[in-house]
Amino acid sequence: MSGEKQAGATEPEFEARVRALLAGDASLVRPSPVPYPEIRRRGVLERRRRLAVGGAALAALAAVPVGAYALGGGSTTTSPAGPSPTVLASERPAPTRSASASASASPPAPSATPTAPARPASAAHQLLDGITFDQAAGGLGKCLDYNKANRLPKDPAYTDLGKPADYRIILAMRSTGDSNAPGDGYFVVAVREKPVPTRLICTVKDGAAAGLNTSGGDPFGDAKTPVVPDINSGKLYQQSVIDKGNWKLPFRWGIIGGYRASVATMTVSYGGGAGEVVLDHGWFVATGTLTKQVTAAPHLKGYDATGKLVYDSDQDASYEKTLP
Repeated sequence: MSGEKQAGATEPEFEARVRALLAGDASLVRPSPVPYPEIRRRGVLERRRRLAVGGAALAALAAVPVGAYALGGGSTTTSPAGPSPTVLASERPAPTRSASASASASPPAPSATPTAPARPASAAHQLLDGITFDQAAGGLGKCLDYNKANRLPKDPAYTDLGKPADYRIILAMRSTGDSNAPGDGYFVVAVREKPVPTRLICTVKDGAAAGLNTSGGDPFGDAKTPVVPDINSGKLYQQSVIDKGNWKLPFRWGIIGGYRASVATMTVSYGGGAGEVVLDHGWFVATGTLTKQVTAAPHLKGYDATGKLVYDSDQDASYEKTLP
């Protein structure tokens, strides 16, 4: 279309044609649609950004235990005295101490003071005839009480035998009454190392201590032999001389004594029958059951780790080989 009038056209016709052409062009022109999705997307992103900034600012405030920081500056404002604000825990787990570190950091529990005696090396071979450890320990306690109760006033020979926890029980077995000491019961044999080495043989009858034999000091004394039978343990393998040749049978017997480190094993026989020997912390404990009358004492032998015979009671001049 030209800005000049076309030739031959009158003024009214020209204006009419111009209006018609403009109206036709207007119907062909379409405005661009409003980009609503894009506008919405940008609005969402902007809102998220603002929320992120605000959240970071809140987290920074929560991490401050006392003061509150203004968002627009670096000055701090101290809050008045009062309970500290709650601090949110991080998702990262706090470091944990190892079990060993925890154990070393915690104070050790106080150990209870023992009241019972120590147990023998072999309960099966040293707690005999159905006597339990509790019974043996109870018998030992009665024997020690018996020792205190029968102390003579100002007795210079009296020795305080201590308490059950000082001892280790090395033998408990039934005792057979005889003409000199009627009534059956049981023996308890116990030893202690401190303050003075002590050996104790006690007889318990009818629930009470009925006899007590003790010795103190080094069980070897001046002996040079690797085995030393206890000189007083005859009461464990003998009946009264009044009943000689007429002992009550079967008869449970025992014999105890010291042994040195050079001794690895021992054997015992009595009345032609073999018994059992246990080595227990420097003490040997030999036991068996007699089924016939005898005139000779138990026969003991000791061997070193190679099996070599290092002790024979038949060759020991200090050992009583025959019975009284």
